[in-house]
Amino acid sequence: MAAYLLRRLLLIIPTLWIILTINFLIIQTAPGGPVDQAMAEAMNLEGDALDRLTNANRAEVSSGEAQESGYRGAKGLDPEVIAEIERRFGFDKPIGERYVQMLSDYLVFDFGDSFFKSGSVVDLVVEAMPVSISLGLWSTLLIYLISIPLGIAKALRSGHLFDRWTSTVVSLAYAIPGFLFAILLVILFAGGTYLDWFPLRGLVSDNWNELSWPDRIIDYFWHITLPVTANVISGFATLTLLTRNAFLDEIGKQYVITARAKGLSNREVLYGHVFRNAMLLIIAGFPAAFISIFFTGSLLIEVIFSLNGIGLLGFEAITQRDYPVVFGTLYVFTLLGLLMAVVTDLTYTWVDPRIDFEKR
Repeated sequence: MAAYLLRRLLLIIPTLWIILTINFLIIQTAPGGPVDQAMAEAMNLEGDALDRLTNANRAEVSSGEAQESGYRGAKGLDPEVIAEIERRFGFDKPIGERYVQMLSDYLVFDFGDSFFKSGSVVDLVVEAMPVSISLGLWSTLLIYLISIPLGIAKALRSGHLFDRWTSTVVSLAYAIPGFLFAILLVILFAGGTYLDWFPLRGLVSDNWNELSWPDRIIDYFWHITLPVTANVISGFATLTLLTRNAFLDEIGKQYVITARAKGLSNREVLYGHVFRNAMLLIIAGFPAAFISIFFTGSLLIEVIFSLNGIGLLGFEAITQRDYPVVFGTLYVFTLLGLLMAVVTDLTYTWVDPRIDFEKR
């Protein structure tokens, strides 16, 4: 197993390289980059100045004191200004040199500075990480604690009234997007229209550092309740149905009938034989589910509840063409996803010792 884990860890390096290379080529050649945006902003500023100057000239003409203006904004940006913008964003270098520089910096986790935000990319990611970690870990924990027991109960009572009613609830949760649940929670419990029980902004209160430790814990859970609830409601449906179908498939197999014929109780059959085999399918989807909840799934939740997480940071960086932040967050996403895949393989062997990746 040690040799297999070593190979998997070494495989992360070329995988990261390929993903970063493809995205580098796509983003670098895409129109509307940071240089274009800075030039457009500069031209807008000069356009405003030109409007003010034009109004002033009109006033001078009416008073007979008109003078010729040397303003160059109407003729476009000065080439020196364009060169300075390109130098500021590093686009005065050839694309190959920028690519090699990016790879060498990423080897030591140096993501550079943001183009449009103050501070380095590492500082921005570290600042946003606690929000995403809080949403991701608590949401994932609650989703699994709810979905797996509920899915097993539905499988054992398949076709009964309990199964039908819970299927209706699960279908509604699956059909309605998570951000709609978030908006509903805001309306009901965060001062939107009815109750004002929970805060609508931030992960903790402004005076959090002044509170005692028990009060800090209470304040933290007070702020995180609605965002996590919205994530859980929108995320537990898929896992519940997956658990139900996996257990139903295993319960109908021949080895279960044989185990019952030998006199084993339903509990012994369920947790001694069915559980391990059925959980393999659920574990297989854990990395994708975790990363989805950890980042992409909480993006709109972060926006609605004004939580500055890493998902929102990456989204804003893409819209602004803030390449250092884009690649920094992409690097974190990819690395976490690959590491979670390795953890999944370890969990496979823990759930079912018969699985031996080394022999494969």
